[in-house]
Amino acid sequence: MEKAEKTIEKGLKKIQWAEKHMKVLGKIREELRRERPLEGHKVGMALHVEAKTAVLVFTLIDAGAEVAITGCNPMSTQDDVANALRSMGIKCFAKRGMTTEEYYKALEGVADTKPDIVIDDGADLISLLHSRKQKVMGASEETTTGVIRLRAMEKEGALAFPVIAVNDAYTKYLFDNRYGTGQSAIDGIIRATNMLFAGKNVVVAGYGWCGRGVAMRARGMGARVIVTEVDEIRALEALMDGFDVMPMEKAAMLGDIFITTTGNRDVIRKEHMELMKDGAVLANSGHFNVEIVIPHLESLSQSIREIRDNVVEYDLGEKKLYLLAEGRLVNLVAAEGHPIEVMDMSFSDQALAAGYIAENADRLENRVYRLPDELDRKVARLKLESMGIEIDKLTKEQVKYLTDWRYGT
Repeated sequence: MEKAEKTIEKGLKKIQWAEKHMKVLGKIREELRRERPLEGHKVGMALHVEAKTAVLVFTLIDAGAEVAITGCNPMSTQDDVANALRSMGIKCFAKRGMTTEEYYKALEGVADTKPDIVIDDGADLISLLHSRKQKVMGASEETTTGVIRLRAMEKEGALAFPVIAVNDAYTKYLFDNRYGTGQSAIDGIIRATNMLFAGKNVVVAGYGWCGRGVAMRARGMGARVIVTEVDEIRALEALMDGFDVMPMEKAAMLGDIFITTTGNRDVIRKEHMELMKDGAVLANSGHFNVEIVIPHLESLSQSIREIRDNVVEYDLGEKKLYLLAEGRLVNLVAAEGHPIEVMDMSFSDQALAAGYIAENADRLENRVYRLPDELDRKVARLKLESMGIEIDKLTKEQVKYLTDWRYGT
């Protein structure tokens, strides 16, 4: 009992630390507490259950919601935070290290509470609710992988309720994906390996916003960065940003550390592993553990052993390769996810999206929407205010100039 109480206390302290540094969400929380837009609504959540997420849970409760939550990844839950939530009477089904069966049973636990608003990360909960044909007012989606799935559902006419792609808000992907993933992925790799980045060849697979962030931060730590891409425009952008660009087949022979950030499957395969150097480290920062083909790695190996926490050594005979965090999100399994100040914006977007759904569901079609621009800009404005930053305003003459086609040379 004493150990459990200490775990809960540790979780509560983590949450308090996060609250201290989430100033934007704090402002929005005050507004929602006064307005109570979620009064009478049930919110079902599938997110990474850690301290910053807990602050979002409290914000939604203050807005009037009844909340149930579980994890969106079997390895990303912080048990002390989950225990702290449960100790406060919140329905939390998450625990770290769940089997696939346990993971989906936990999702079913949230679904059983019959939420009318859903906040998801990866779209597993939304997919489950569709398979059960449960009635939902609307949902919001946190990550690129989930948005890709949902747009596919919309295209096929399978989407049964409106979804706001919070991931596509400027104050989410420009900051969370770039600066959040950029810092936290490298943080996870360093915590797991205790390795130096300076002087290493770091291969970044994918040059979307997450890949941009990882490449930028790795270069800042002194690494030579190689980018692999399938998109001509992104490859060209990476090249002009000063990175080496080549196919994975060539990069495989050069890399010391490999980081996948594509949101797609089978990015690092058997033919690449066979070309890698002895001691190469493989890490994934995409949502699902499908970017590095682990069965291929296993089939090549003579023996497998865990050599450090979150580091598994695969002995291929003539060389050893090292897989981090079971091929899952390295920043959440081996570290604590995105920095607090970044998630302050992302979860502010989520809180506003939930309120928007509650107030506008009857006008929304079964489509994937962006977060309304005025809400996106509200988060940016509050973030600047929280940092003590002031910006210019357009004069009346400037507004007129920008809206009148008659002005010319």
